[in-house]
Amino acid sequence: MGQGLSIGAVERETGLSKDTLRVWERRYRFPEPLRDTNGERVYTLEQVGKLRVLKRLIDRGHRPSKIVGHSVEALIALIGPDAAAVPPPADRAEILEPLRAHDVARLREALAAALLRQGLAAFVLETVAPLNRQIGEAWMRGELEVFEEHLYTETLQRVLRSALAGLPQPADPPRVVLTTFPAELHGLGLLMAECMLALEGAACTSLGTQTPVQDIVRAASSHRADVVALSFSLAYPVNQALEGLTALRAQLGAETEIWVGGANPGLVRRAVDGVRAIPELAEVPAAVVRWRAAHPRA
Repeated sequence: MGQGLSIGAVERETGLSKDTLRVWERRYRFPEPLRDTNGERVYTLEQVGKLRVLKRLIDRGHRPSKIVGHSVEALIALIGPDAAAVPPPADRAEILEPLRAHDVARLREALAAALLRQGLAAFVLETVAPLNRQIGEAWMRGELEVFEEHLYTETLQRVLRSALAGLPQPADPPRVVLTTFPAELHGLGLLMAECMLALEGAACTSLGTQTPVQDIVRAASSHRADVVALSFSLAYPVNQALEGLTALRAQLGAETEIWVGGANPGLVRRAVDGVRAIPELAEVPAAVVRWRAAHPRA
């Protein structure tokens, strides 16, 4: 279905309650969400962006009936000089420039400003994901030093963790344990996945990177995990990943699903029985919806 958020995720992103969203849908015909295969509401990122602007105006005293029908441009004009704190998405060049200048404070400010403008979901999908690819390609061409790539990663992780800490504490199934296998040092993809899962209200426990299979099994049991989510970078050996996933699948209880994602295309082409590949972060909300539809008693 493409990039979209459930009604629960939109509630967390915008601060507008589910009841308010449903009332506006009936009364003002906005937002008019799409529907997934289970009939659940799915909101586009453009709708979520407009809802964020509407919430700011309502907090300032505007009446919904007077502004819901306005375009995003007209709503931003109503905000006035403060309009820079709302969409559209940040120019990625504004983030790369302080990175190349080794200005950590300005890099952090640029990332935080983009997050504020876009909201967490759009920031992860529309800014961070393509920016990661851009930085990775620049590093491979020799345009960025290793320490500069590490500087970007560390700064971005701090910004994302701060955003996660500001969300309501999720407590709904599925309960997800997130980690990587030994020798997989890249944890940024894992953190991005945790952001998308948290927005859907999933209860997440991150073990960080490089967790042996037996420890993953113990953690999944201790946390009564419904899902174990693993991230694999492009550099991780595919055969090693497949061996680890096969061992993990054999040791985990059948009731615990395994989801894998990341930039490694080999894990999509070479499937492991009992392991679900989620190649794009935008597919995470749909995966949560599918899980909940299959486990209604949860």
